[in-house]
Amino acid sequence: MTKLSFKTFNYWGYGIYNDLKSRIPHYKSDFVDAFNYRVIPSTTFIFFTNLLPALAFSQDMFDKTKNSYGVNEVLMSSALAGVVFGLFSGQPLCIVGVTGPISIFSYTVFELIEPRGTPYFPFMCWIYLWSMVFHFVIALGNYISFLKIISLFSCDAFGFFICLVYIQKGIQILARQFDDGNLASGYCSVMISLLMIICGVGSFLFGKYLHYFNHWIRKIFVDYGVCISVIFFTGFIHFGGHLSETDLARLPTASSFQPTFNGLGREHGWFIHFWPGENIAVSDVFLAIPFAILLTFLFYFDHNVSSLMCQSKEYPLKKPSSFHWDFFLLGITTGIAGILGLPAPNGLIPQAPLHTDSLVVHNKQGKVLSVVEQRVTNTVQGLLTFIVMTKPFLVVLGLIPQAVLSGLFFIMAITGLHGNIVTNRLRFLFLDAEYIEYDDTCPEMFKQMQRYENKKWFYIYLLLEVIAGVSEFAITLTKGAVGFPGVLMLFAICAKWIWPLIIPKEELAKLDGDVADQIILENLNIIEYIKVKENNSQSYKDELEENISNFEIVHRHSTK
Repeated sequence: MTKLSFKTFNYWGYGIYNDLKSRIPHYKSDFVDAFNYRVIPSTTFIFFTNLLPALAFSQDMFDKTKNSYGVNEVLMSSALAGVVFGLFSGQPLCIVGVTGPISIFSYTVFELIEPRGTPYFPFMCWIYLWSMVFHFVIALGNYISFLKIISLFSCDAFGFFICLVYIQKGIQILARQFDDGNLASGYCSVMISLLMIICGVGSFLFGKYLHYFNHWIRKIFVDYGVCISVIFFTGFIHFGGHLSETDLARLPTASSFQPTFNGLGREHGWFIHFWPGENIAVSDVFLAIPFAILLTFLFYFDHNVSSLMCQSKEYPLKKPSSFHWDFFLLGITTGIAGILGLPAPNGLIPQAPLHTDSLVVHNKQGKVLSVVEQRVTNTVQGLLTFIVMTKPFLVVLGLIPQAVLSGLFFIMAITGLHGNIVTNRLRFLFLDAEYIEYDDTCPEMFKQMQRYENKKWFYIYLLLEVIAGVSEFAITLTKGAVGFPGVLMLFAICAKWIWPLIIPKEELAKLDGDVADQIILENLNIIEYIKVKENNSQSYKDELEENISNFEIVHRHSTK
């Protein structure tokens, strides 16, 4: 009698099994370890860092889907993701919610299918249900291992693209304030947005780069400066004087825990009737498949890159990673989002790495000692988002001027560009050579760039990064915006196999590299490791000897 094993089924499901096996022993400590002073400020910080951009995206989708999506849908999606991934994911440090790319995807689908007369919500539901199936196939088939092709090039270009999108969204919101010839509202909104930028970016720079006051006071500016700016400028419009004569558009809200819109296939509240024959034709069910493939590409890239970035080399993490199980779990939340008529959540950039950064414990000299790896911050911020859906908080949200949301987009763009390596490589081109070489205040990153012996390859690599980021942005300006996930994957593939044909490998190694430490990436090599053990293949052993050694380190961590 043949003994059934993972090998019998070509190792289907083994990646998920290994993730759960290695992560479950840490589940209790994920709560016990939360008894640390960093958890409270981290929870507060990540709650507002997740909430405020989500509100800005809700305004964007509200305007471009004829009020189909609103604040409640975005809050429900973010809250659901926070609780589910906080409690059940293998990597609870990865913050999951509504992103800029999914908002682009949502309103682009709306623009494409509305002229056909296809009900929007049932069609989106089928996109999400098909995508859920594709998520399951990828996770069970261990195809997450292809994530190994994603290098720093893809992450840096994608971060650059996101910042460009934020700038675009900020401008679009301000432009709408001039509709109907309302010049007073438009110019006042521009001024409020500019003041938001001064205060929000100013608090970031003050806390990060100036040395007035003690470290913990400067940390308050970094953690809460943007939140305080939103609160202040929401109240600013009520200061009286000429402001009282100006009619400023505000964030639109609905009744607590109720959908924003009751049409386009959403006549039954939160539950979308998606079966063929009632609201949607059979042909439209199959038309949703190519859209679902593109969405799966997007989530495969976006979510896993978010997970990689929150586990990057700069953070001394000790608990095992989990890519296969988390992507399977993302498939479940994607299907649920479709049935509830929500924008599907996935990993957030930059919130995911910011979350890990907020949990770092430093010594007095500023050296990183450890990271508080736990589940409480993610779970609690999700629960707090549910509370925001109650009537008192929705009334408060309804007071926020759209100009403040525009300023918020600009703040996220400017601070994101400031830390993005593509931006800093562009800055390097204009820096004075003597400043880089002799001035002690010059950041080390620029000194490293100056040390490149053959700068020709540096310029070529930078050009490729800019082309990748701009190309990803450019397609979102067209009717083909729904295809931008394909552009993301195209450049990831190019970085892996095409760029080495253009740039010498030794030069490329200085410019590009792995996103996370090998100890994190070994989760992706688990099937190769098992094949080596079972087949005793000498050729495999020679090729993967170092990888196997690193995996055993991970395994020892998971069994302690």
